[in-house]
Amino acid sequence: MSLPIILLIEGFSYIVLFGAVSLLKREGLSRRFAIEAMIFTLIVSGLTALTGIQTHPVLFLVLIYLLTMRVRILVDLGTIFAKRAQFEQAEKLYNLASSLWPDATNGLILKVNQGTSLLQQKKLDEAITIFNDVLKQAEQGYLGVKYEAATHYNLGVAYLRKNMDARASIAFNAAVDTWPASEYARRAEVALQKQRRKNNPSTSKEEP
Repeated sequence: MSLPIILLIEGFSYIVLFGAVSLLKREGLSRRFAIEAMIFTLIVSGLTALTGIQTHPVLFLVLIYLLTMRVRILVDLGTIFAKRAQFEQAEKLYNLASSLWPDATNGLILKVNQGTSLLQQKKLDEAITIFNDVLKQAEQGYLGVKYEAATHYNLGVAYLRKNMDARASIAFNAAVDTWPASEYARRAEVALQKQRRKNNPSTSKEEP
């Protein structure tokens, strides 16, 4: 089998595989992802056929991954900096990711991480605004359950820190309902238990 055909098969297999994974994550199919991957595959395989340049299949996979996942990679790097409280560097990476034409799913994931960074910086009102905006857009089906559960949980944390206990409870319960088996659901359950003990101190006392 010729190298250009191998590259075509790899490229289209990559599109199908990531499309299937996106559906499993309930993120929907990204038309932009498919178009970008298809165009890149056709260009590389075409140049390989016309010029005889030997494009190694592994190198091709690395390049197509970097191209199509550029926003997600930058967001993940920004999150690493945010966890280290290096918020200025994190924001630069988030802004760069935003300028690289993210699709609907990656755009929402970017906002989730920006909101989390604001929450870490105790900018509660800004974080709440972003989280609520993400949840409104998530109704269109472009945000996976992992990030939706994270958004509900972090929104609950923000409300709790503003002493808005009722809204915090709603958000924590939504995190549990979205993905009961997730780490965010576990944390939400812990937060809800603390709220119940706070509201009913007698229930936390040991019986004689």
